[in-house]
Amino acid sequence: MHPWAHFRTICHHKRLVLHHCFQVGLYWQGLTHDLSKFSPVEFWPGAKYYQGTRSPNEAEREDKGYSAAWLHHKGRNRHHLEYWIDYQPKGDHAMDGTRMPEKYVVEMLCDRMAASKTYLRDAYTDRAPYDYYMHSRSHYLLHPDTQVLLEKLLTMLKDEGEEKTFAYIRKNVLHK
Repeated sequence: MHPWAHFRTICHHKRLVLHHCFQVGLYWQGLTHDLSKFSPVEFWPGAKYYQGTRSPNEAEREDKGYSAAWLHHKGRNRHHLEYWIDYQPKGDHAMDGTRMPEKYVVEMLCDRMAASKTYLRDAYTDRAPYDYYMHSRSHYLLHPDTQVLLEKLLTMLKDEGEEKTFAYIRKNVLHK
């Protein structure tokens, strides 16, 4: 069990997300980001499976075949694409991604940046969130509009850096 190390990692991640969200004007989302990580159902598995180099949810999933912490987390935090998966209203009612409001797509970008910075530490580059996304892109269920925006922002971050990406978000995404 590593409760103190896990607590510090959560707080570090939250501070980074707060900073990024404030840079684009998402003040409330920055303040309330990932508060469910302090709930017992998420915190204690995180402390048990803590490694410091990747999400403890991965280790819990490897050990148990699922992550109860992740299942709880994704259902309470709208910046996760999995929150927005639902049955299609027409046709065969297959599961698919519904359109995410832009503010949650932007928070997802901030979250991916902060997670990459937290786990990669000094090895972080602005390309890291893009590479992480591309590694799993084929199995994501995303609404086409959400996918276009997320990939545009990740590509812009990779190619032009944080400052230009955040300026674009402030001008063209959140305040259009």
